[in-house]
Amino acid sequence: MAKVCWPYFDPEYENFSNRINPPRVSVDNDSCHDCTLIKFDSINKPGILLEVVQILTDLDFIITKAYISSDVFHVTDQQGKKITDSQTIDFIEKVLGPKGQNTEGVKSWQGKRVGVHSIGDHTAIELIGRDRPGLLSEISAVLASLQFNVIAAEVWTHNRRIACVLYVNDATNQAMDDSKRLSIMEEQLNHILRGCQDDEKVARTSFSMGFTHMDRRLHQMLFADRDYESAGVTTTTDVDCAPSFRPKIRIERIVEKGYSVVSVRCKDRAKLMFDIVCTLTDMQYVVFHATISSEGLYASQEYFIRHMDGCTLDTEGEKERVIKCIEAAIQRRVSEGVSLELCAKDRVGLLSEVTRILRENGLTVSRAGVSTVGEKGLNVFYVRDDASGNPVDMKIIEALRKEIGQTVMVNVKRVPGSAKAPPQTRGWAKTSFFFGNLFERFLT
Repeated sequence: MAKVCWPYFDPEYENFSNRINPPRVSVDNDSCHDCTLIKFDSINKPGILLEVVQILTDLDFIITKAYISSDVFHVTDQQGKKITDSQTIDFIEKVLGPKGQNTEGVKSWQGKRVGVHSIGDHTAIELIGRDRPGLLSEISAVLASLQFNVIAAEVWTHNRRIACVLYVNDATNQAMDDSKRLSIMEEQLNHILRGCQDDEKVARTSFSMGFTHMDRRLHQMLFADRDYESAGVTTTTDVDCAPSFRPKIRIERIVEKGYSVVSVRCKDRAKLMFDIVCTLTDMQYVVFHATISSEGLYASQEYFIRHMDGCTLDTEGEKERVIKCIEAAIQRRVSEGVSLELCAKDRVGLLSEVTRILRENGLTVSRAGVSTVGEKGLNVFYVRDDASGNPVDMKIIEALRKEIGQTVMVNVKRVPGSAKAPPQTRGWAKTSFFFGNLFERFLT
């Protein structure tokens, strides 16, 4: 690796510079006719790009373009419209400005968790191991049998590995500090995760009482698990995984500037920039400049990077590792089949019941999310029928209604990119089949 020498900086310089040059943010709806420009000005420090992209992503904004050297982000909402709500704009300026930089913990906006995630009193559980059909059902059954309620969760699967972050509490809505019960839970969960005896990788369960950002943590867990070493191994049949749809990634070096340039072209989708910047940060690379754009179904992203020690990527081994890691980061969030959104009164065992029904009907869960608002629980599952390869039978939906209760609300969506999906103008568009207006009823 070629090394670029840097002068020494006193660690206190960053705090001093923040005081005399606090972050500045402006929201511009006049310069562009089809998107909102968010301009961010701050001292360049490690991780600052990830912080900004993470906040914009948590607000469910779509980043259509970005110019990192000038710190300008072109964003829209999920419907492709400008951000015009005055309260939302005020929140952006607050959370990205000086006050936001000095605030620790979670920030919440209109039901969205922005920044570090924490939901009341809870115990955080992290699980990682070899994936297999029905595993999520087994995990949730253990938690239900021990009278733990899952109030929030994110589950990802990639290259035959599964990673989960779950927030649980007991029947009194308090975090669990009973060491005996936690020990029993850990033993049973580890037993399930290690059910496959030929697993060469570590399966583990860990607990914490602190704060985390779920998507950020899942990337870290799978990166540490080296899921990228199985690049090219897939159990999916989705067209997104066909060779013509695989990300095209190349790395070049600009000798006169002392940068390595990482170029990525792939199908566009929400949170794509966040996933790539997460990986570069985890690999301890600093992004000095970047250009992000999207056109139709595709996104093009270019990052000018150096390692934190000032080195560029020169050997083929280094380049190959970065390419594999970025490809893994992109594919972790890709799902196929359909998504099922279920809303019902929250209770201990709800997740266990739903996943059991999915398992008994031959459906494999490739990704899942659980959230709780008041007394309502919203579960989102990305499922596929591996046995037949056919779309999910609507009889399964009726089975869910009968077994969980008629009060459950179900929304079924075909995942974008599916072979049976019609052409879309945006990579994240969805074809929907509604059973009532789920979100309006959910929020009332």
